[in-house]
Amino acid sequence: MNRIAKAFAHGKAFIGFITAGDPSLDASEAFVLEMAEKGADLIELGIPFSDPIAEGPVIQEANIRALNAGVTLEKVFTLVERLRQKTNIPLAFLSYFNPIFRYGCDAFFKRCSQAGVDGIIIPDLPFEEQGEALAVAREHGVAFISLIAPTSDDRIKAIAGNAESFLYVVSSLGVTGVRREIKTDLRSIIQVVRTHTPLPCAVGFGISTPEQAAAIAEAADGVIVGSAIVKIIAEYGEAAAAPLGEYVQKMKAAITAKKA
Repeated sequence: MNRIAKAFAHGKAFIGFITAGDPSLDASEAFVLEMAEKGADLIELGIPFSDPIAEGPVIQEANIRALNAGVTLEKVFTLVERLRQKTNIPLAFLSYFNPIFRYGCDAFFKRCSQAGVDGIIIPDLPFEEQGEALAVAREHGVAFISLIAPTSDDRIKAIAGNAESFLYVVSSLGVTGVRREIKTDLRSIIQVVRTHTPLPCAVGFGISTPEQAAAIAEAADGVIVGSAIVKIIAEYGEAAAAPLGEYVQKMKAAITAKKA
């Protein structure tokens, strides 16, 4: 069983996102270790990029902070190597395609495999254009995590049928960010997905409170939180590990009691 599969093997998974290098690479290492200790099942590491088109202001600002701190893709790989000496928690990159293209697709996924990256999410690479990158990722044993949006409709069958590890179900239209309400009929979308694949479904975009997480977990196999975590980092900076740990503990507790 690979590491990502293990994230969903013991009940509902809590997946946290941070932008690598915000506010520093040392801090990111501490944040990942703290979240893992407090119950996170998988961590997404965002690769800083100058034009993260799917992100709202909170994560855009985190990208700027990381880039201004001198974070590069190679330094993020080194961060993963350091983490792999201390934790076996599943790690997935979230990267726009431009940094991968510039690094070289084969070289990128080979480096992911060497460093210990388990999966990749590329939000600006449409399903119909994934072919080459997907093939190279598979060659190097890096899971290609597909996104399903509320507008996917008749594409769900194709996306789900070609998916690996788990499906990232986007809760709402628009960019990332905390939302007061999530009005999408996620249960219906997940039911459709499950007719085409046995893979777990994790829901992200807009989730910030334990109450929201618990409600999502009634239908989904996992809950993904990004902006709410990045807001804590923006507030506390280098000292964010303890409040992050407390937040993750509350969110994990909220979803653990829920049964699909």
